[in-house]
Amino acid sequence: MPKALVTGINGFVGTHLNNYLLSKGYEVFGTLKPSHESTQDSHSFAVDILDYEGLKKVVDEVSPDFIYHLAALTSPAASFNNPSETITNNIGGQVNILEAVKELKLMNTRVLVVSSAEVYGQVSEKDLPIDEETPLKPTSPYAVSKIAQDFLGLQYFLSQNIQCVRVRPFNHSGPYQSPFFAIPAFAKQIAEIEVGKQEPIMKVGNLDAKKDFTDARDIVRAYELLMEKGENGEVYNIGSGKSYKISEVLDMLLSYSKEQIIVEKDQSLMRPIEIPELVCDYSKLHHITGWKPEISIETSLRDTLDYWRNIV
Repeated sequence: MPKALVTGINGFVGTHLNNYLLSKGYEVFGTLKPSHESTQDSHSFAVDILDYEGLKKVVDEVSPDFIYHLAALTSPAASFNNPSETITNNIGGQVNILEAVKELKLMNTRVLVVSSAEVYGQVSEKDLPIDEETPLKPTSPYAVSKIAQDFLGLQYFLSQNIQCVRVRPFNHSGPYQSPFFAIPAFAKQIAEIEVGKQEPIMKVGNLDAKKDFTDARDIVRAYELLMEKGENGEVYNIGSGKSYKISEVLDMLLSYSKEQIIVEKDQSLMRPIEIPELVCDYSKLHHITGWKPEISIETSLRDTLDYWRNIV
């Protein structure tokens, strides 16, 4: 039975990855913040990813075949308010994972380094869809932190021969995602309006940007496939290959509600700079693993809305 260690196992993607790996027969271990209680069926350790000695002790105890490093501050918008915290947390946590693997001489352990499509930033129309050779033009402190994580994975592979596979996932959605992001924010407001907890007025930010959305359950399938088949040191985009205006996504969600909801723009929800369009070229991933998205955006949106209906 292969052993997997998932940092941030209580998070949005961590929850889906835990469920998927268990279904595939893995023995799953995870880390979560000391202030959090475990919500998973797997063995969990309360440790901060910035606590190097504590993290190294966990890695040593588990001696995993695979490390999925998901723990990070994940909001591009929030990173403008806390740039230092975002950069310190994301880069420091990545260094600690790689240093632990190096010091413990776990040369057969594979590490998934999770970057982000946000690293591509201000992409020109001629560069769409975005492949792995597209220039990096970050537009947020979060994106800069993800470039550093990405290249740390490459550096430790080249200089220390650590088995690292790097991924750049595009926007993903689904149940368990924090309402700091657009789709769950819309879904939560709809659910609250339906039960009378909120007036039938929805506050929204920029609806003109076009994003490439993939269900998190498809994302974690790609992660596991790349840990099996990905080439060490290489980087792979993960996305659906389709982009939707945020307004289109909102209209789909509103169509699933019987309530009449007024949409109002809220300037406080706008980013200082917005990327006009992100759309993924996932041909490199498909070529090496055969992966392609299986869950439609409609199913993903319905499942997200039902998730919030069950908890508001």
